[in-house]
Amino acid sequence: MGDNKAATHPHTLNQFFLWRLVRRTRQVMRLLFFSLLISSLAFIILLLYLKARPLPSPEVYNISTLYDDEGNYLGQLDHNEPRDPVHLNEVPKALINATLAAEDKNFYSHHGFSLSGIARATLANIKAGHVVQGASTITQQLARNLYLTHDRTWTRKLKEAILTAQLELHFSKDEILEMYLNEIYYGHGAYGIGQAAKYYFNKKVQDLNLAECALLAGIPRGPYLYSPYHHLGRAIAREHHILDLMAKNRMITAEAAREAKKQTLTFAPRTHPKQMKAEYFRDYIVQTLVTRYGLDEATVRHGGLKIYTTLNAQMQQAAEQSVSRYTKKVDGLQSALISVDPHTGEIKAMVGGKDYSSSQFNRAFARRQPGSSFKPILYLSALENGFTPLTRIMSKPTAFLFHGQEYRPSNFRGHYANRPITLREAIARSDNIYAVSTLMKIGLQKEIDMARRLGIRATLKPTPSLALGSYAVTPFEMAEAYATIASGGIHHPLTGIKKVLDPFGRPLVQEESKPVRVASPAHAFVLTKLMESVFSPGGTGGRVHQIFSRAAAGKTGTTDWDGWLSGFTPDLETTVWVGYDHDKELPHDQAHLSQYIWADYMKQATRFQPAKIFPIPQGVTSVYVDLDTGYVATPECRHTRLEYFVKGTEPTEVCPVHRTKTGSSPEQPSLLKRVLDWLKSF
Repeated sequence: MGDNKAATHPHTLNQFFLWRLVRRTRQVMRLLFFSLLISSLAFIILLLYLKARPLPSPEVYNISTLYDDEGNYLGQLDHNEPRDPVHLNEVPKALINATLAAEDKNFYSHHGFSLSGIARATLANIKAGHVVQGASTITQQLARNLYLTHDRTWTRKLKEAILTAQLELHFSKDEILEMYLNEIYYGHGAYGIGQAAKYYFNKKVQDLNLAECALLAGIPRGPYLYSPYHHLGRAIAREHHILDLMAKNRMITAEAAREAKKQTLTFAPRTHPKQMKAEYFRDYIVQTLVTRYGLDEATVRHGGLKIYTTLNAQMQQAAEQSVSRYTKKVDGLQSALISVDPHTGEIKAMVGGKDYSSSQFNRAFARRQPGSSFKPILYLSALENGFTPLTRIMSKPTAFLFHGQEYRPSNFRGHYANRPITLREAIARSDNIYAVSTLMKIGLQKEIDMARRLGIRATLKPTPSLALGSYAVTPFEMAEAYATIASGGIHHPLTGIKKVLDPFGRPLVQEESKPVRVASPAHAFVLTKLMESVFSPGGTGGRVHQIFSRAAAGKTGTTDWDGWLSGFTPDLETTVWVGYDHDKELPHDQAHLSQYIWADYMKQATRFQPAKIFPIPQGVTSVYVDLDTGYVATPECRHTRLEYFVKGTEPTEVCPVHRTKTGSSPEQPSLLKRVLDWLKSF
């Protein structure tokens, strides 16, 4: 008992537990020591292995190539131009510091990986809820650009880590930075700072000033987004941000940063070596792959990609010829043309201006007032809300009350019918009073809703002038809207890409159209038949019929600054805009050039397509009507027309003015007369 009491004495227990704690601590320390020793040896062996292992030769891929809608070679995306290498001692200190401030301020203190950068980027991305900031060091970027593709896989990240370590082991920091500056992509086909200095400022690298250095250092983060030729304001804002970073990191003084911000940058005129045609379309493809699909621009341009497009080479040539033919003699006049297959949404031709070498701005994406070419959107909504081709509204000077104020639209040159006119007449004559009256009757929001359904994304406001196309849209949007009408109410998002393959034939992008029905085929067809009148004698687009005689529907639009024609055959939709880039009014005779361009292009583009008429869908019926009274025509009626209606909206009452002499029910004209009347409509 005495021994047991001694064994359980508190002092003895404390000694026992202390002894066990010391023993356990020694074991843990020995384990940690051996683990650290083994890890250190393994790390040293890995470093020795990586040091002894030669770096692989950089993968040099071909320039990315484009193919047309039939898979035929279309051209290279960029021209092959050799690098203009520079030594680091030729690079201004300001450019080195600007690059470090923009991309990797701790470059000279880390060993290829920046833990603080990773932590900072992680916090920023978590806070934003998505990736807004990267953590790649200059060495990592160099490894990626020299040896790897830009796909976001764990395998690629592991390879990048290994190659980054090898670069740090094989080269000094100055050598890595020199390679980086000679390799990185600065946009517009300029690889390396030597080419970039020449391209943007027509200078040698050593002659760049502080402001120029800061601007160039900001471009590699997003060569398209920060291009001074595409987005000057954004490029200058990034330049100023980099100057602030340089001052914050004590690379320059705050005063030097302020002075550099005040400097006006003078950019060199852009040079464009002879390349493939369809330059505006090519730029659109690059922008789409970068902004929509998230590919790196350097990879898009110089990654050996095979880009299969929707462009039709013959149609593109016809589009360029037509635009040039009618605009080249008018100084300063510009034009845009976009042509699409309404059944798929595939872009077949795109022209963004009459001379790419003098202006690379793609006017297919310029926001301009569409004028009366916007009216079919209104009238499709009206047909859905009770209107028929025979709905009559008085055409005379009219004041509309809106939010307590009067709105007084007017017709072109003050021409009014001064009588009730039908919807068909209103479309053919482009009557503004009819359009605003229609909008006020059906409700302003309905036209906006229809515009959205058809593919218009521009800002639209519920005001009476909406009926007259007062809110700016792009030719691209108008082509998408009209193509939806042409397809019988099925909306296909416009696309210029079918698929993209990497250098090894693996798919990077596979375009899959997702069509959505947004209007009934019956309403779309009735509107189409009404729009045919625009190209008939007396219609605002009557000039078209002098050149192009196939079945077609469309609508003209004219403002003080813009001339439009959007129209389609059963298989091809085309939108044409003409005007001036700056605030210069467009004479009325020049506005008509949009019609000649459209007709000339469509004549060439459809010459290998079979002639078709618009197929009549289910839910449509045709009735001969008396144009004077709007009733069902009798043989005694002198002015008749075969008119199409959505079933259930057609007139059923016989003309009371021209009843048959016998008083019996009238017979509709014979099939032969119907065919003859149909032929007369062309």
